[in-house]
Amino acid sequence: MQTLKWQLIFFFIFFGDNTYANDSIFKQVGEYKIFFSAFNSSFIPPDIASSYKIVRGKDRGLVNVSIMKDLAVGVPVQIKGEVSNILQQSQKLKFFPVQEGKSLYYLAPFEFDNEDYLTFSINIEHENKIEIPNYTFKFQKKMYTD
Repeated sequence: MQTLKWQLIFFFIFFGDNTYANDSIFKQVGEYKIFFSAFNSSFIPPDIASSYKIVRGKDRGLVNVSIMKDLAVGVPVQIKGEVSNILQQSQKLKFFPVQEGKSLYYLAPFEFDNEDYLTFSINIEHENKIEIPNYTFKFQKKMYTD
């Protein structure tokens, strides 16, 4: 049941967020797709947040990154990142993996103020560069408190 909850949550996060209506929610790198999103931590149900030690709050967000070659089959990588607001105040992103069957997601918590326009800088590294090259990208998102 826990796996089904995560799958529904990530489906909503990747495909249900209208803020990406005019933007991509993934980057194509060779044969790989890098999916990404940022969302308020209150979208995660309390029981799941507790099991993964995710702090929920109106001013707390999560960045979600997943690398796939085949649909719903995650590729293990190392991810580093940073998020900054328009005043160039920045926070380091500390990603942790969430494995659900063959799916693999990387989440990183961050804090924000209401109506913060944030820039996320993500750096993906893979031990075997033949499979997927190291890749850096940025995306932006305006965040709102609940």
